[in-house]
Amino acid sequence: MSDVQIDAERRIRPKEFHESAGLEDWRVLGEGACAYFRTGSFTAGARLVREIGELAGLGGDHPDVDLRGEGVTVRLITVTDDYYGLTARHMEVARQISAAARKLGIAADPSAVQTVQVTVDALAGPDVVAFWRALLGYRDRAGSAEDLIDPNRRGAPFYFQQMDEPRPQRNRVHVDVWVPYDLAEARIAAAVAAGGRLVDDSNAPSHWVLSDPEGNEACVGAAGWTGPEPVRK
Repeated sequence: MSDVQIDAERRIRPKEFHESAGLEDWRVLGEGACAYFRTGSFTAGARLVREIGELAGLGGDHPDVDLRGEGVTVRLITVTDDYYGLTARHMEVARQISAAARKLGIAADPSAVQTVQVTVDALAGPDVVAFWRALLGYRDRAGSAEDLIDPNRRGAPFYFQQMDEPRPQRNRVHVDVWVPYDLAEARIAAAVAAGGRLVDDSNAPSHWVLSDPEGNEACVGAAGWTGPEPVRK
């Protein structure tokens, strides 16, 4: 393997991705680097998807592409038996995809990306994971016995948080919403204005805990800026 190939496979953290030039269209979320290109039509989106498919340098690590009538969402992530995350190759691929969109006159909208994860608090972790694995048809995420992912990479991932003792006064299942780092505070403010409550911001600016008016909790995560990595609650 050449030095260039070795560098392309180098594993990177979200902070390095965001601090690299030419990646302004992209935001790292809970499941890789994502971009949304507002095409305005299915036909224009299909042209962009074709351009992406013809890019050089993808190797076997192809982007996840979601084509809809108004836009195209692209996600870059490596999913192997021993790794789930970003590599240096993704930075160059992201630049190429953005350049292809610009060539077609298609603008990116970084505010339109997010990922959602379902978190389950469990006392008997392995038993609970086994049930949900079978029910959902999901599989284990590389490097984690507490995460399940959709093998087709469409459904929301599930994370199982080990509990030391029961928590009868708090909900055992909650939703994690991963948003762009530069929109997290605005999203939290909107949720609070809509009747929510801020429960815990001790891990801001990477992680906040909120609740709805009836006490059902949700978390907001923001990856890859100058603060620490998101902490799961």
